[in-house]
Amino acid sequence: MGFFSKAGIDVVILPMQGSAAIASAVLSGAADVGFSAVDTLVTIHQKGIPLVIIAPGSEYLSTLPANDAVLVLPANSSARQAQDLNGKTIAVNSLTGIANLSTRLWIDQNGGDSTTVKFVEVPFSAMPVAIAEGRVDCAQVTEPFIAAAEKNGRVLASHLNAAVAKRFLITAWFTTPQWAAAHADAVRKFAAAIRETAIWANQSSSQVKRGESLAKYTKIDPGVIATMVPPHYGEQLTPVSVQPLIDATAKYNKFSPFAAKELIYTP
Repeated sequence: MGFFSKAGIDVVILPMQGSAAIASAVLSGAADVGFSAVDTLVTIHQKGIPLVIIAPGSEYLSTLPANDAVLVLPANSSARQAQDLNGKTIAVNSLTGIANLSTRLWIDQNGGDSTTVKFVEVPFSAMPVAIAEGRVDCAQVTEPFIAAAEKNGRVLASHLNAAVAKRFLITAWFTTPQWAAAHADAVRKFAAAIRETAIWANQSSSQVKRGESLAKYTKIDPGVIATMVPPHYGEQLTPVSVQPLIDATAKYNKFSPFAAKELIYTP
């Protein structure tokens, strides 16, 4: 869409699989800037490895209609509330990501005990089949797989990310403090381009073009894309937007939370 060109920077995109691989690339200097789930950056920071957020990515906002994540049960399940999941097996895409965190928080906040639950890793694309065949007692599903999961299952809970906070940053763009300090102008221009992108993407008038771009680069069926509620993107990077995932990650990974400003680059 020309946002980087408008900001006066040229970028080369390096597709990689997962936040951990991207973080390694940035730390090694193979990439200058990376995109990651915030909880991954929190865990890395807690280990004393220096990375800093320079721009926001996707954002959860409870006032929006987007069904960010749902718990789906097999159609014949008798579960009706959080405590009915005690001792059950729940599928999440990662044992260390926000899917696991938000599910644990929802269970614990609604009368269940997440310490009794067995969490297993299942790719999002395989969850509808796992639910339909009853291979798991429940699954935490996100777009674009929610509609497929609901065809052979029943939703127990929606808007799971609200268990973390009413508003918080889910993903972010990051780099090393050293690279940011040495390339302050590039960081400023990059953040400006990302902000312009977020403002454009959050406008309802941009939805058709967003869908076309999503289909082009992800190869997802346009028919599936049409059923998806689009994500919301953060337009401002603030400590308040980062702190909720720090606190949630610290709680379930048993380390002391730290102030969000430690994770945010300040020129």
